[in-house]
Amino acid sequence: MAAAELSRSGGGITRLGLQVVTGRWFMVFACLLIMSMSGATYIFGIYSNDIKTSLGYDQTTLNLIGFFKDLGGNIGIVSGVINEVTPPWVVLTIGVAMNFTGYFLIWLAVTARTPKPHVWQMCLYICVGANSQTFSNTGALVTCVKNFPESRGIVIGLLKGFTGLSGAIITQLFRAFYGHNSKALIFLIAWLPAAVNSVFLRTVRLMKASPNQQKNEIRIFYNLLYASLFLAGFLMILIILQNGVVFSRAEYAGSTAVVLLLLFSPLAIVFREEYNTLTNNKVITTIENPTPETEAPPPPPPQAAAVPWWKDVFTPPERGEDYNILQAVFSIDMIILFAAITFGIGGTLTAIDNLGQIGKALGYPAKSITTFVSLVSIWNYLGRVTSGFASEIFLAKYKFPRPLMLSLVLLLSCSGHLLIAFGVKDSLYVASVIMGFCFGAQWPLIFAIISEIFGLKYYSTLYTLGGGASPLGAYILNVRVTGYLYDREATKQLAAKGLVRRKGEDLSCSGVECYKVAFLIITAATLVGCAVSSVLVVRTRKFYRGDIYKKFREESVAE
Repeated sequence: MAAAELSRSGGGITRLGLQVVTGRWFMVFACLLIMSMSGATYIFGIYSNDIKTSLGYDQTTLNLIGFFKDLGGNIGIVSGVINEVTPPWVVLTIGVAMNFTGYFLIWLAVTARTPKPHVWQMCLYICVGANSQTFSNTGALVTCVKNFPESRGIVIGLLKGFTGLSGAIITQLFRAFYGHNSKALIFLIAWLPAAVNSVFLRTVRLMKASPNQQKNEIRIFYNLLYASLFLAGFLMILIILQNGVVFSRAEYAGSTAVVLLLLFSPLAIVFREEYNTLTNNKVITTIENPTPETEAPPPPPPQAAAVPWWKDVFTPPERGEDYNILQAVFSIDMIILFAAITFGIGGTLTAIDNLGQIGKALGYPAKSITTFVSLVSIWNYLGRVTSGFASEIFLAKYKFPRPLMLSLVLLLSCSGHLLIAFGVKDSLYVASVIMGFCFGAQWPLIFAIISEIFGLKYYSTLYTLGGGASPLGAYILNVRVTGYLYDREATKQLAAKGLVRRKGEDLSCSGVECYKVAFLIITAATLVGCAVSSVLVVRTRKFYRGDIYKKFREESVAE
């Protein structure tokens, strides 16, 4: 009846349109699109060789630039603090400016439109461009987690999954727009994410849901998951076809049109849910028109005496309560988690950053290197949604602690490192899948663990602290270990040919030995990270056996 009345009324379509664009599910859709354009750091392997050859760098210098990319992409303390005191659109606006500025300056340098910059300038450019990713992540992801606190594992997995897919999505758009000019990819990642974020600046905001709306949350998130799986499946088919068949520009354009159609398909789910919300509200308003009797509100509980912030740093609350920032930073749980991320994610980040150079050293063609990066993107997505949804289900049904799942993921990543170390024929395809899956699976687990142990009050800042550990691991394992050992082997090969490297020439290495020792060291470091993570499993086992979401259900009922 309400639906018929809505369709008969002259302003029904207008009300529905307003309901959609102001509803919280359209806000989720906007966040999905923002995240689907915020993974430029994951396709560094495609354009890194352009930076190396255009500017005459050796591998250590390139890895140093890669480290500053990881540093910018993961140190989000500034975006977190800003998000604590401003609405999300402010954070997103700053991210737009940083993204365009950083990558546009890199594109100008690589295409020789500006004089050759100093190495420190390139490090600054890529750090600024990559740091914009933390602003989009903070503005979109943290807002969604606060809007859906009881489904945080699913929310983080889904949003981070779209970040994982972004590499494959941007690659398809790049092929359609610019063909095989990989330098133009840098220009694309300068303007495209900035444009998408600009469109949805005011859509992303904190919103409260009624208990009636919360009942359908899980079902809607599963529908969004199915839509993303169709997109991921189609991208996987494209990657396989493009690796074996040469696509024309028109075929790239056609396949990209289908990708965009699937990317926007969640809009159908949004329209349906907001339509149901609008019609249900009309029915509820009609039924519940009589004003209920009001009772005097209960007296407020007595306020505890305020404790100065510097006095309770080392006396944190119970796990699951709201820690302040210093309590979380100096807690043993955060230190353990920070160490596990440093040793564990630092290794997978090193593998992903060096994927293009690894493929080149092992003699894979350029087309295969693009395939590796796309495979990492697809399996990055699958790792994120799998760990997000599976950890939430296992936690709800079996009280399976998320730190234990993190330990298992780190253990699995060791197999990928060993495949790279020994350079088995065609094994880089499998290694790309393992690296992508494990790298993706780690992040939803880490961010959910932080929100569960340390609370949501300062989550904007605390979640960025977790991400800040990976650049430290990447610097140690990527720059100091992998880059150094690669250059040492490349110099040895050059000397064996009786050649001397001239200033301004890039330094290249070929063969299994280029990365063998480095990835054996990375495997050992990852095992250390797995062992450290297991300590957190033991420390939090009692906490995860309890009802960690009870507080949020009680708050929802009280409101």
